Amino acid sequence: MDKEILQQIEQIIGYQFSNKTLLAKTFAHSSAVDNRLSSNERLEFLGDSILGAVICQALFERFTDHLEGELTKLKSMLVSRETCAQVAKRLGLHKYLKVGKSMISNKALSRSIAAALLEAVIAAIYLDGGFDAASSFILRAYEPLIEQADKEQAQGNYKSLLQQYAQERYNTTPVYILLDEKGPDHDKCFESEVVIAERHFPSAWGTNKKEAEQKAAFKALIELGILKQNSQ
Repeated sequence: MDKEILQQIEQIIGYQFSNKTLLAKTFAHSSAVDNRLSSNERLEFLGDSILGAVICQALFERFTDHLEGELTKLKSMLVSRETCAQVAKRLGLHKYLKVGKSMISNKALSRSIAAALLEAVIAAIYLDGGFDAASSFILRAYEPLIEQADKEQAQGNYKSLLQQYAQERYNTTPVYILLDEKGPDHDKCFESEVVIAERHFPSAWGTNKKEAEQKAAFKALIELGILKQNSQ
């Protein structure tokens, strides 16, 4: 990776590396190297933990009136593979990733690869400049998402949280099924259930289809252990 490209990357992330070799390694996918130890996989492992620690501290300090369950929901949304990939692609980091020929066609599409790259970048900054440098990068990149996640939680956006979980864990999207509806046209109630990878979760009733789906998503999150029963 030539000097000009490394400078472009440094400009994007807002940090200048002392160890340029480490920066270059950060953008080497395992498919592009002969030895996987020469790829960014180990950096990804470290970056995942650093990201979690920084996000936890940021949420703890910012939302002083949130209970543990609420903070856990926010963290789950922010450190998910979906969100990490979103941040990496918004910054344009994936464009600099070196991959093998077999991966070139999937490079722009792979959520997992983009998410792993962001975690590797976080670890590289940490190793080169320390925790404060890594924390500064994370908070700059995640600032708009932290506020957005809190707003979604305040609105009870359980469908969004469940979708992120299902995509990360099962690589699939939840399907909502309308089971029943009762009452006159001006005062109907709807019953919906959610299905993930052929698993059916408890149904829920709502005064409209959207509310029924939100409540069904909430019940699924409870059953999956993502949320606590008293978090609604």
